Amino acid sequence: MDSSASSGLRDIAPALDALPLFPLPTVLMPGALLPLHVFEPRYCAMLRDVLEGHRVLSVVLVSEDGAKDAIGHPRLAPVAGVGVVVDYAELAGGRYEVLIRGRARVRLEELPFVAPYRRARARVLASHGEASPVDAAALVAAAAAFAAIVRQREPSFDPGLPKHAAPGELADLCAARLVLDVRDRQQLLETLDVGARVRRAAESLLLQRALLAPDRGALN
Repeated sequence: MDSSASSGLRDIAPALDALPLFPLPTVLMPGALLPLHVFEPRYCAMLRDVLEGHRVLSVVLVSEDGAKDAIGHPRLAPVAGVGVVVDYAELAGGRYEVLIRGRARVRLEELPFVAPYRRARARVLASHGEASPVDAAALVAAAAAFAAIVRQREPSFDPGLPKHAAPGELADLCAARLVLDVRDRQQLLETLDVGARVRRAAESLLLQRALLAPDRGALN
């Protein structure tokens, strides 16, 4: 808890002892915005609790292998993104449209289940190390190149990447906005070494560009 308070994460600290979990086939990256449509009754109930309290929840990637825990719940990734609800609209039938801003990486220790939704004790994971200028420039170039490929299909596409973001932050935003494979995004979420994260993000984008380029021969 102390680490989250001292690192500018005081807004999420009150929720970390019993963090509401929203299992989904996606990843919430720090700094990124994630819009969600909430319609299942248990998660609508969770969202009502969140909005009446600290406004903090965790979006957790559901295992793709179908594995379940001792009480039949889908197995979840041990590292997740924690975020704050920054906007919402309540819809007919008790459904919600919500916008969540990612705030941090956390390691989860799931608590005994109390209906209707899962909770976990969470520990904030701090990044460490630095990216070299060469690796940072390579990520910027890879992001620009992949965005150019996407714009050939969707001319209005704008990844919205800040020009002066720190390399680690840029890697997180690239993961959220440009990396297509959810498993790659989860790996980037779990990569705490900034240099390794920047290199991995660049590699993912270069591979995607190679796969999606209209003329693959031009990339050789």
